[in-house]
Amino acid sequence: MIGGADLDPVVAQATLYSSRNPTRRWLHVSRREWVLNAVRDYTENRYSRALEVGPGAGIYLSSLGSSCERVTAFDRERVFLKHARTLATQHPNLELVVGNITECGMRTGAFQLILCSEVIEHVADPRSALQELHRLLAPEGVLILTTPQRFSLLEQFSRIAYLPGAIRLARWVYDEPVWDDGHVSLMTEGELRHRLDEAGFAVVEQRKMGVYIPLVAEFGRAPALRLAKRLERRMQSGRLDWLLWTQCYVLRK
Repeated sequence: MIGGADLDPVVAQATLYSSRNPTRRWLHVSRREWVLNAVRDYTENRYSRALEVGPGAGIYLSSLGSSCERVTAFDRERVFLKHARTLATQHPNLELVVGNITECGMRTGAFQLILCSEVIEHVADPRSALQELHRLLAPEGVLILTTPQRFSLLEQFSRIAYLPGAIRLARWVYDEPVWDDGHVSLMTEGELRHRLDEAGFAVVEQRKMGVYIPLVAEFGRAPALRLAKRLERRMQSGRLDWLLWTQCYVLRK
């Protein structure tokens, strides 16, 4: 069955960025482009050490490997680090480490740049995770962080879509992998900002992005994507920005 339990997680993640559904593809590609731009902007001075927490399918590791002298890819899932070994042949400055971000044991202040994209929502104790990221970051270092918004339209609809009968229907509609994404620690902007302040981070840049309209996204094809982009531009500067899917931050220690 498409998107079943036997699906290779690396393949599943990669599918998101090449989805046949225009809106689904845009939701992930636009976030990827924001992150890549942030990495480029903040590695112009050639940071010596960078860390990516939860690299998954490794979509950012090549950019980090080309921009930084040494890069550590840190993940609790060995299958993703196994996949990253192929990138390590092209980037010998890439180190692979398995572990849990809430108790990683790496040296305090070891990294000038940390990337943590779509990870915090999978961690049962995001407070401890953010405090550990702050500990690992060098003075004046930069953390690039993205995570979904708790009450975004996509997250609310997903709670229904991931029910057993509904997820089979979603797989049939998309005709590609669909799986429960395991979000256990979704936060609103207010909740996340509180955790960031608590950990000692200062916000340098912030953006929200990604509009999902149930059923319209699934069946509207190109017109649905044009509508989503128009709505995103309006909602980014209005009171309904909490309905946008992803909150993105550049943070300093």
